[in-house]
Amino acid sequence: MVIDMSEYIEKRLFELHDDNYREFHSRLIPNVRKDTIIGVRTTALRKLASELWKEGTAENFMKQLPHKYYEENNLHGFFIEKIGDYDKTTAALDKFLPYIDNWATCDLMSPKIFKKNTEKLLPKIEEWIKSGDTYTVRFGIGMLMKYYLDENFSPEILEIVTAVKSDEYYVNMMIAWFFATALAKQYDSSISIIENRKLDSWTHNKTIQKAAESNRISPEIKKYLYDYKVKL
Repeated sequence: MVIDMSEYIEKRLFELHDDNYREFHSRLIPNVRKDTIIGVRTTALRKLASELWKEGTAENFMKQLPHKYYEENNLHGFFIEKIGDYDKTTAALDKFLPYIDNWATCDLMSPKIFKKNTEKLLPKIEEWIKSGDTYTVRFGIGMLMKYYLDENFSPEILEIVTAVKSDEYYVNMMIAWFFATALAKQYDSSISIIENRKLDSWTHNKTIQKAAESNRISPEIKKYLYDYKVKL
């Protein structure tokens, strides 16, 4: 039998609410209804996640989807990070990712167990990216950016993201972020993406913009990139 933990979790969350933070943060996630945002700072939320995990509260809570509040979704993501087993982590993500409705919850999650399982993770990421679900796709690209642009890099990683075609703003923003990071870390392999205009015009220009904002890219390269901006 699944015990309903939502009332207990809500009580704990509202004890941590900060109205000023709620006002500020709600402006960053405009597609989330303000009445579903409690206003709990991330540091306080992570601390609560650790406490609830130790209490043994998390397992039943994670079975009770969908959640009502934005912070409940973030707690769910933090619980997934704590699972510690690769197969159980990906199974939990498969259940949770379709319920994510904003970029912030999506980008908060980064299970450490993935670092030791990058060979198994890559096919799973490709599965997420092919799902067509906005935040599942975004999460998959984010994991490629985190784990496959350094020692696990290969040119095929760039091809996986180049193949993504979407009208979704939050997908295309992540694509731009990915390629701006690729230009900083794997310039020789990724510059052809810009030179050959392999991205749609908006994402192409956004990639150049984000690269120009990066402290990891030299002024000379930034100037070179600007020459490739296209008119929309």
